[in-house]
Amino acid sequence: MFLGQFQHNLDEKGRLMIPARYRELLAAGAFITQGFDKCLMVMTDAYFAQVYERINSMNLADPTARLLRRLILSNAYAAEVDKVGRILVPGNLRQVIALNGEAIVAGQGDYFEVWNPADWNEQMDQLQDIETNNQRFATLDLSRGYS
Repeated sequence: MFLGQFQHNLDEKGRLMIPARYRELLAAGAFITQGFDKCLMVMTDAYFAQVYERINSMNLADPTARLLRRLILSNAYAAEVDKVGRILVPGNLRQVIALNGEAIVAGQGDYFEVWNPADWNEQMDQLQDIETNNQRFATLDLSRGYS
């Protein structure tokens, strides 16, 4: 499982160091694509296959489904971890999120996100507002079925 957050640098060729604990999870292959909220998503080969199957099962006549398909699939690239533990972040994806030099790698369970530090800090600021969080998460029942 991809958990935690890490700060890493991109080298001059656009390669991003992957946290050591994530590398083993990517051994069977990975994909990087544009995410939501101005970030990139890096998924294992198996998880990307599930996302692909779900997208592929959507109605092509639905304009929203076509947009999602374009967002995820037209920006998806195979990502291999090199011998030093880096993946190449394609130039167009670096441009989408204004990634230049420093990056935040944030685990999300089945995948991880790559963020421009300024945008990540905005996300973290939102999550530090306790009153807003109480309203935001009130409808999500995390206690059901867990005891």
